[in-house]
Amino acid sequence: MKKFIGLLFVGLLTVLLLGCQDKTLNTWGEIEERGYFIVGLDDTFAPMGFRNDDGELIGFDVDLAKEVSKRLDVEVQFQPIDWDAKVLELNSGSIDMIWNGLTITESRLEEMLFSSAYIANTQMIMVSNGSDIDLISDLETRRVGVQVSSASEEAVMANDINSTFSEFLKYDNYNLALLKLENNTIDAVVIDEIMGRYIMSLSPGVYQVASENFGSEEYGVGFRLDSNDIRNQINQVLLEMIADGKASEISIRWFGEDIFLQ
Repeated sequence: MKKFIGLLFVGLLTVLLLGCQDKTLNTWGEIEERGYFIVGLDDTFAPMGFRNDDGELIGFDVDLAKEVSKRLDVEVQFQPIDWDAKVLELNSGSIDMIWNGLTITESRLEEMLFSSAYIANTQMIMVSNGSDIDLISDLETRRVGVQVSSASEEAVMANDINSTFSEFLKYDNYNLALLKLENNTIDAVVIDEIMGRYIMSLSPGVYQVASENFGSEEYGVGFRLDSNDIRNQINQVLLEMIADGKASEISIRWFGEDIFLQ
């Protein structure tokens, strides 16, 4: 009886594993056959992908993905994910790509395939209005916050200043970090400039930006390492959108200017 139960368990596990493998699509033909692609995102990352007051998912990258899906004649589905588990989500097949202000970094290039870069960004230091923090060196003995598994965390960890912090705190999302900053629980947040500037525009007079940052970078769409075909389709449509002005239109809607890399 025990042997039978053991064999049954192995059989069920095999079915489950095969089921997971069937979900992993790596060619555009497979996406077309299914009729939609799935975008993973952190739905608190304004203005790239976030919830409005009615709970609707909106944002710059959301609009881009919708336009791409329209031009490719398939649907797009958005799947909120735990940002700390984004590579696992991608490789499991629960999502087909990550499209959410995703910074292209050396470490991420080892784990996923990227589209062509489409936006430039920096990792800026955001502090409360009136703070005396203006340089990276001013963070010595301070309490500094980032989002866990973010490009911000990676940029800070690559700088020796991190060993001098009184505390280095990692939050599930930037909103939590900024709430701690607003409440003076921490002294600074290292954050994507794209998001930081947007938050500052909504709350004038609350925050300020240090004159020094943790470096420049670029955003791309992330795919599984063997999803070249899907990546190439997305790249081609983004190029078409830049050429015909649709990308600029979406950018101006969210940022008041065309910030696309040409």
